[in-house]
Amino acid sequence: MSHSALRPQEAAVIESDVARALAEDLGSGDLTASLLPDAPLRAQLICREQAILAGAPWFEACLRALDAKVRCIWRLADGAALQPGVTVCVIEGHGRALLSAERCAINFLQTLSGTATATARHVAAVAGTRTRILDTRKTLPGLRLAQKYAVRCGGGGNHRVGLFDMVLIKENHIAAAGGVSAAMTAARALHPDAPLEVEVETLQQLDEALALHPDRILLDNFSLIDMATAVQRGAGRVPLEASGGIELQQLRAVAATGVDFISIGALTKHVHAVDFSLRVLE
Repeated sequence: MSHSALRPQEAAVIESDVARALAEDLGSGDLTASLLPDAPLRAQLICREQAILAGAPWFEACLRALDAKVRCIWRLADGAALQPGVTVCVIEGHGRALLSAERCAINFLQTLSGTATATARHVAAVAGTRTRILDTRKTLPGLRLAQKYAVRCGGGGNHRVGLFDMVLIKENHIAAAGGVSAAMTAARALHPDAPLEVEVETLQQLDEALALHPDRILLDNFSLIDMATAVQRGAGRVPLEASGGIELQQLRAVAATGVDFISIGALTKHVHAVDFSLRVLE
């Protein structure tokens, strides 16, 4: 199976993500699996609810870490819509390894599919508009790249990966620097090649930011009226991003103002795990 949505940095961290997860689960060894004969085993992975699949590379890497010759036959690819009762994958491998890796493998899959499923709901809410749904840095510690991969599986887009790949001037930076203009001027001087985004809380700050031509402006907790005004003022000049506790039922109205992006922390921090089950086949 090809996981074309994986980016190089994500592919590079899968092994370390899996090694960390297996180490905390296995410790000095799986006491229960040691009771079983290490015979070939065949099992199927079943999804128990409607969801969007994400995390197959992590799932497979967990199995492969304990059985290098394991065979995963995927019936559906990451990004696919799942129905209750569908067989997602058939696994063939050594019994002890399969049962020892089972929990960690499913933990990755249920978490990342939960992120993809939540993202898909948000993307559907703005379908037909120009607005794109983005994630944030409000991710589970140690799983940022995995969750950002899952967001794309759900049809969303990624904001910055971390503090290193974009300058995002927020309210505390503005307060500490002495204002929007001072913070933006310092950012351009110190990091001239980095993308620059500035967060504004008022229309007055918006005008100040527009005058200095950042790459994007984040409208923090703006009312719908002020968002629409901001879009009129910034039209064709700077892409605008809305953020600040925007709920699923509010998305359509926010998108209707004409903003380019809506960033949603809930995609990655409010994770509802998808119900998967691994069953041994006789």
